[in-house]
Order: sequence, then C-alpha cells, then structure tokens
Amino acid sequence: MLVLASASPRRQELLRNAGIAFEVVPANIPENSVPGEAAKACAERLAREKAFAAASQFPNDTVLGADTVVVVDGQILGKPSDPADAARMLRLLSGRDHYVITGVCLVVDGQSFVASETTLVAVNKITDEEIAEYVATGEPMDKAGAYAIQGIASRWIPHIEGDYCNVVGLPVALVFRMLREIGPRLA
Repeated sequence: MLVLASASPRRQELLRNAGIAFEVVPANIPENSVPGEAAKACAERLAREKAFAAASQFPNDTVLGADTVVVVDGQILGKPSDPADAARMLRLLSGRDHYVITGVCLVVDGQSFVASETTLVAVNKITDEEIAEYVATGEPMDKAGAYAIQGIASRWIPHIEGDYCNVVGLPVALVFRMLREIGPRLA
C-alpha cells in the first residue's frame, strides 16, 4: 500500500487522477527552512522528514512524503503566515519569473529514495487591488508562494516551463517513475 504523508487535497487529487491508489496519513512536522539552506535541499529534507514521520507508523508500507517551495531571488517562500504575508509574497512574484520546487521522498523498508522537480513559472504584473481581492478569497493561505496555479491565480500566469502538476503540489510523473523503479521492493 502507498501511504501519502500529506493532508493536501491537491496532492490527493493529483494521485487519484493518475490512478495511483493510496491512503492518507498526514505528517504533522514544522515546515521551516534552515538558515542558509538551498531551496532544493529544503524541499527534499522536508519531504524526507514527512515520509519518515509517517513511515514510523507504517513500517511495512511504501510512504510518500512531499514538500513544495517557491523560490524568487534565492528567497524561499513557503506557506504564508497571515494575509499580510500572502500579500507580501504576491508582490514579490508580480511581474517576474520564479521557480517551484517539490521534493519527494519514498520510504520503503526504512530506506529512502529522494528526488525533486523544478518548474519555472512566469507571473504577469498584479495590481495591489488584485492582490488584496485575491488574498480576501482565502485561496493563497495554505499554498507555497501564496497562490494556486489551478485556481484564481491562473489569470496571472501566462506560461510555465516544466511540470504543471509540480506547481499544483506533486510532480506525478516523477513519483510514478520512482514507484516503478522501486516496484520489485513493493512485492
């Protein structure tokens, strides 16, 4: 059985849409970056911590942990702490390109397999009024970088380079490839 160490409805929907069966066991760990930590290392470390937190409860199953970060000018943007923080993040992203990095970790028999996906996202200029209206919807509040590409924020994203699912929160093709590669271990 695949155990998803995440309560994210977006990750669950992506796995369901790909026909990957799973059980949900949220891993409640702090999602903080370490000072000086590179974005990719942060996303992969948090994915690993989430996977191992759930694997301790399900040692005989394959556990999937994932964490998504948004990076602009080397600054890691996680989930906003409040509406003002969400507005700050959106102002940073307005009219610029940034990267979305999702770290994924599969834990099987106490052994971890870690990888990540990076996608470039272009954002049009967003006015302060549009930012205020968007933040008021509540949509940005539990999203890395304070936006949902599959939601209202799609109106400001003219193009991406890379995996769309990664920006939503889980690089499904990468996860599927990893599951196939460790497949014999699942038997």
